[in-house]
Parts: sequence; structure tokens; C-alpha cells
Amino acid sequence: MSTGHMHPGMHPVDEDLVRRLITGQFPQWAALAVERLPSGGTVNAMYRLGDDMVVRLPLVKGGANDVSMERTWLPRLAPHLPHPIPVVLGAGRPAEGYPWPWSVYRWLAGENPEAGALSDPVVLAEDLAEFVAAMRSIGLPGAPQAHRGGPVSSLDAATRAAIEELRGIPQEGVDCDAAAAVWEETLRAPGWDGPPVWLHADLMPGNVLVEGGRLTSVIDFGCLGVGDPACDLFPAWNLLPAGARDVFREALGVDDATWIRGRGRTLSQALIALPYYRRTNPVMTRNARHVIRAVLDEGGDVPRRVGGPSRSQPFAGQPSFAATEPRSGCKAP
Repeated sequence: MSTGHMHPGMHPVDEDLVRRLITGQFPQWAALAVERLPSGGTVNAMYRLGDDMVVRLPLVKGGANDVSMERTWLPRLAPHLPHPIPVVLGAGRPAEGYPWPWSVYRWLAGENPEAGALSDPVVLAEDLAEFVAAMRSIGLPGAPQAHRGGPVSSLDAATRAAIEELRGIPQEGVDCDAAAAVWEETLRAPGWDGPPVWLHADLMPGNVLVEGGRLTSVIDFGCLGVGDPACDLFPAWNLLPAGARDVFREALGVDDATWIRGRGRTLSQALIALPYYRRTNPVMTRNARHVIRAVLDEGGDVPRRVGGPSRSQPFAGQPSFAATEPRSGCKAP
């Protein structure tokens, strides 16, 4: 849970507001208990509604786009995926001084996994690879551009700025020269030259639910869309230990260039998040530190993979790749 204001322009949200919104728009649920859920999320507040539902409200204006995105695409994606994803039960409107759309979802059981405390990391790696592979195989037309889905060069300025900022925070102990070297290798890697693929685009531990070591569901699809398949390799470094990381890679048949881009993208996100959230979001900060250690401990050495799909292996039904900057306001930073 955050300990301060994570972003400028955050709208205050509390249990009383949620009760008023529910009573005014969904009176059939007005008598149900409302309880704030602790969350390391950065864009939305979550409230348990009774036993079987959850209310999700954007905290910043940029998160409002996620609401319509999920309402449009979640019902279309669900039949193609091997694990449950959120189901919208109620489409809330701005009211009671709250300025953005919001949603009520079916409750999905499970807990967020924690890097370093996985009961069966190899099995979880296989489950995550199954989910990512299923996303990639989807051929639904009309897909939006995924957040973070463009070329790695679009992340260059922000990544370099974060490295320089971390040089001024020596207590974090980040080897900034080593981080810069990994980033330079990322920029040298060949880009994705195949059709863009469907992506969740925000596979952080907080968006994954597990029970008994197995993946039970994936949540928060506000950044979904199509783009570079490297964007959905985040769990390799933000969650999985080295051995399970290899299992994840082999299960997906990831070529060397895509693996390097995936590692660099994950590192970039962590480098940017660490100085941004270090005083406001302990969950994001802790995971950022974990990612930086995991990536730098590899020492830039990417084992060469023999065989598997080439970078240009086609995925049916996708439009040609369009290079765009990451859209702002989705999953800040």
C-alpha cells in the first residue's frame, strides 16, 4: 500500500465514496460490505464488495482509459485464454464528485506471488508461459497499440534519465555503470520485425494471482494491446528465479534478440520505478530492487538458444507493427 501521493492529480477515494457510488448506481448491491484492499498498484484503488465482487476506481485521469479498454476487450479475450481473467459486472459512471468511469468485477481468488518466496517456481513458470503463449496466439482484429509495446528506443531517454537519477541516490546501491551497459546491449539487439502480437503488457507480480503455487488468474489488462513479444517476458526477471526463468524461456521458444529486449525492458521499468516510487509505494520499490539485482546478476550474459522460432515468425491476424512512444498515464511511470 502506498505511503503518500504517488502521482500528481490523484483523486481522493475512500470507502464512503465507494458506498455512495454503489448506492446511486447499483442499488441492488447497496447493502453489501465495502472494504479497501491493500494493493501495490499505482493507478487504481480496489475495494472488496461483499464476498463475490471488487470495485476498481482509477486514481488518476490516465487510468480512466483503462476502464473502457477492459470493458471492450476482456469479454473478447477470455475465451482464448487458459486462466480466468476479470469479468465486468457493473459499468460505473462519474458521480458524487468522482470524475471518471469505474467498474465492478467478479472477485477472483488467489494471492499475489512474491519473488523469492515461490512454492513451486518451475510450475509457475510453465503456467505463465502458457498464458503468454495463448495471448500471442490470439488473432482478434482491431487491437490497440500496447502500452510499452513499441520499440525499445522509445524508452531510451527515460531509462538514461533514471540511471542518472540513481547515481545521485547512492544508498540504493545500484551499479549504474552495469545497468547502463545492459541497456546499451538492449539498444543494439535487433528489433522485432514480425507482426505485432497480443500482449498483457503489465505482467507484474501484483497482476498475477496464485494458489498452491499454480497460476489461477491474471488481472489488470489496462495496458493490453499488440506489440513486441518481448514486452510479456517481464516475469522472467520480476518474479522467477534463474532455473525457472530458463523453463519460461524454453516453453515460449524465445530467440536471443527477443530475450535481450525483454530483459532490457524489464530493467528499464525497474530503473524508472525505483526513484519514482521509493518514498510512496514499498511494493513497487521492493520489486524494482529485485529486478535490478536479478538482471545485473546475470552479468549481461545471454545464453544462446539453438532452434525455436525466428524473430519474424508470423502470428495470424495482426496488423503491421507501428512504432509508437509508450502512451502516458497507463501504468506510471
